[in-house]
Amino acid sequence: MIAAAAMPLLAADEIARPLVERNDAAVTGLMERQVTDPAAPGCGSYADAYGLWNAGTAGSIVEALTASFLSPGSRYHKDPAVLERIRLAAGFLARAQHADGTIDLLITNFHSTPDTGFVVHNAGTAACLAKRAGVREIVAALEPFLVKAGAALATGGVHTPNHRWVVCSAMAQIDEVFPDARYGRRIDQWLAEGIDIDGDGQFDERSTTIYNTVCDRAFTVLAVKRKRPELLEPVRRNLEAMQYLLHADYEVVTEISHRQDQGQRGDLSRYWFPLRYLAALDRNPVYAGLAQHFETKAGSLSALLEYPEMVKQPPIAPPPSDYEKYFPGMKVARIRRGAVSATMLLQQDSRIFSVRKGEAVVEAVRFASAFFGKGQFMGLESGREGRAYTATQALTGPYFQPLDPARTVAAGEWGAVRAQRRQSDVCTLRQSARIAETAKGFQLAVRAEGTSGVPLAIEICLREGSRVEGCREVDGRRDCWILAGGMASVTAGRDTIRFGPGTGAPHTWTEIRGALPKMAGPSVYLTGFTPFAHTLEFEVY
Repeated sequence: MIAAAAMPLLAADEIARPLVERNDAAVTGLMERQVTDPAAPGCGSYADAYGLWNAGTAGSIVEALTASFLSPGSRYHKDPAVLERIRLAAGFLARAQHADGTIDLLITNFHSTPDTGFVVHNAGTAACLAKRAGVREIVAALEPFLVKAGAALATGGVHTPNHRWVVCSAMAQIDEVFPDARYGRRIDQWLAEGIDIDGDGQFDERSTTIYNTVCDRAFTVLAVKRKRPELLEPVRRNLEAMQYLLHADYEVVTEISHRQDQGQRGDLSRYWFPLRYLAALDRNPVYAGLAQHFETKAGSLSALLEYPEMVKQPPIAPPPSDYEKYFPGMKVARIRRGAVSATMLLQQDSRIFSVRKGEAVVEAVRFASAFFGKGQFMGLESGREGRAYTATQALTGPYFQPLDPARTVAAGEWGAVRAQRRQSDVCTLRQSARIAETAKGFQLAVRAEGTSGVPLAIEICLREGSRVEGCREVDGRRDCWILAGGMASVTAGRDTIRFGPGTGAPHTWTEIRGALPKMAGPSVYLTGFTPFAHTLEFEVY
């Protein structure tokens, strides 16, 4: 029997109908896939595309089904069949758990504390909602998994910076339903290390579509459940920075990431929860507008039920769209002029410049010289010169003399004694890039000087599906073009970017030794020899 409500949840008219319908649609799909045969090892969950049975799948089932079961406006509201499916998923979670309370992420991590924390995010939300609503059956079904998971979280270790906050927020969730003093002590132990957010508003991993969002969610949960509002400050700082790492179509700058989303396409949808929460708390119209933009894609019914203070949103306003923003810690510059969006990565990154105008996208400009196989340009020193941004790199290519005094060098010992040899005949190369906004768009000046006669190639990487004009294809290479002279263009949809002029193409070697592999999509190359000085114009206005 379902217990009487202990704390009324949001009424049907307080929740946007599309959120309920979206969750109900997810529930329908999950119930169709969920294995219900009690004799089946995977009962309560379903396998992924590789036939793997992951605890995270069952956690998602529990959260989605609980949200619809408890929502008055849902077609699954108080449906006994849904309650039984929740019990089945909770049973799978308990069976997937090791004796130490951890679960496995079968694609990489085993007996994993942080991955246990990620699953708790789903199961803990379901248990919290059920406890508030007085539905003891769901709380009881999840208790075995959550209590054992809590013991693991209170003692286990982590791999990456964000994992600390994942396990802390998971413990805060469990503590609300099944209180235990160990959780608070462990949370304080992790927080004593300090929060890994820099002056540019980025967490250590600088992962703009994945782990920033993980941290923002974790600190929002911790701030609320531990009654520590100061933990919302890093969330605010990150969300403020992300407004300036956004293209006109709401795609996010991912080039700065240190994780697997580097260079991948993504948007702000995973930020929906912290955006909506702080929009309500701070009455922030920009956060409200961004949350509303992504609500149909990422809005969470269970989050709204768990944090009902998010319901009342302020009037919306758009994010900044006309600015020049320099992030001094990252050595990254961003310029937005409406539909035009440019990014400059000035230190320790090969993709020194990218620009887009609507659908036309130059994904990256890179260059490399065949200088001892190590001439891929990555700025080692960088800065600002007025309105221009600069990056430089100094390289040496020495030769090595016999050991003095002489001694035998055993096989395999060459590298170990190399530093003991006197260098001679040292070649040098200094490469630089200077980027500035102009009346027509942007100007990129490339220089390479020192050792003469070194082949060099500039690579202009374009988005897949673009139409390239004004240059010629390189024989035998797919999506590879040479710009010999004049201006070329890239077109996508109704948008075009012109760039050039070419260098005369004194050679056609595009796969410079030591250069990074060609990026996906069409690449246009300009070639030359050192000493090299060439200025590229990108016309976008």
